[in-house]
Amino acid sequence: MEAYATALLYAIPFFMVLLAVEILYGYLIKNQKHNVLDSVSSISSGLTNIIKDSLGIGVILVTYPYLLNTLAVTEIENTWLVWIIAFIAIDFAGYWNHRLSHKINFFWNQHVIHHSSEEFNLACALRQSISNLLGYFPFLLIPAALLGIPNEVIAILAPVHLFAQFWYHTQHIGKLGFLEYIIVTPSQHRVHHAINPEYIDKNLGQLLCVWDRLFGTFQEELDEVPPQYGILKPARTWNPLYINFQHLWRLLLDAWRTDNLWDKIRIWFMPTGWRPKDVLEAYPIQVIKDVYTFERYKTATSTLFNAYLIFQLLTTTALLLFMFFNYGNLNYKELLMYGGLIFLGIYGYTSLMDRASYAVWVEVFRGVLGVLVVLITQDWFGLNVYVVWGSLMVSVYFVITITGGIYFTFSKTLEPKNQLTI
Repeated sequence: MEAYATALLYAIPFFMVLLAVEILYGYLIKNQKHNVLDSVSSISSGLTNIIKDSLGIGVILVTYPYLLNTLAVTEIENTWLVWIIAFIAIDFAGYWNHRLSHKINFFWNQHVIHHSSEEFNLACALRQSISNLLGYFPFLLIPAALLGIPNEVIAILAPVHLFAQFWYHTQHIGKLGFLEYIIVTPSQHRVHHAINPEYIDKNLGQLLCVWDRLFGTFQEELDEVPPQYGILKPARTWNPLYINFQHLWRLLLDAWRTDNLWDKIRIWFMPTGWRPKDVLEAYPIQVIKDVYTFERYKTATSTLFNAYLIFQLLTTTALLLFMFFNYGNLNYKELLMYGGLIFLGIYGYTSLMDRASYAVWVEVFRGVLGVLVVLITQDWFGLNVYVVWGSLMVSVYFVITITGGIYFTFSKTLEPKNQLTI
């Protein structure tokens, strides 16, 4: 986990720089694809994901080393060839994992957050799940285990493979000629994120598009069918913690409400979107019918509120980077407390974005809690060792949080529409 935290210490700033470049480019060409509330929600979702992963929260059903030791029938020498085979094996497994997430009710819950943005940009690439609490991906690596691909190779390639999926979440890059037949491109991934009937559940590949072409899930982006983004059952919230578990909550309610015992069991394994007939009739859920005219989610904002949200996001990111920087010096209890405070912060300011009535109490509570941590420990998890007056700066941040939560809850200056990031 410490190695993972170290990798994130470099990856997060890199992703943020690319985001800034995309935003600046959109501003310069007067074709902005970001708005503040959506992008803050997306990046905040990514922060929750990496906190959860760095703390090792979840249950791993089986590990790759166990499968390797149990199933290997041969062993590939550690040459350039093993890296190529391992990459193909990971990408093949990723395709089927992705396909399961789109096709099975229960698995859709761990992926829905990634599709929940009604925009398509580099920020939405960061919408990653915290609800994937059952780790089953190693099962899909059985071919790699049979071939005896070393665990060290998989451990290095897996995060690289994940990070390499970031770049194609953009509308600023057109089709890429012959590369459209080899790799997943922005054009292909725009199709994947679209809710147009022509595009639903298409282009499930992660880095190579050959699997989609081979297994019948490929769809070219059509000039006459402009992609529309989001999910057919809109999230209607900026809060990533809610988005992560909305679908699971609906499944639980449907399983409870249906009178059919068989439906209570099979609902979890049925195709995505399937609901028992009696529940479907008694408890209808709004589904987008016309993808070109549906009302996209908006909440009141203003230039000052946008600036405040960007401040909250950047400060939260800085605090998280320090957690990764100081990871090895904190015990697990301290890491859980630190991660919990970051989670609470994201929950607080995204609830404020939703204009939730309780958001002010969350913000006041976490502000007071943060100040108490500094007062009681006379530090902020070791920050004073590296930054003089570091804990004082953190205290000031929490005071600003309390003030901002109160001010923006009762302010009458917020406007009804989102403003662009730049």
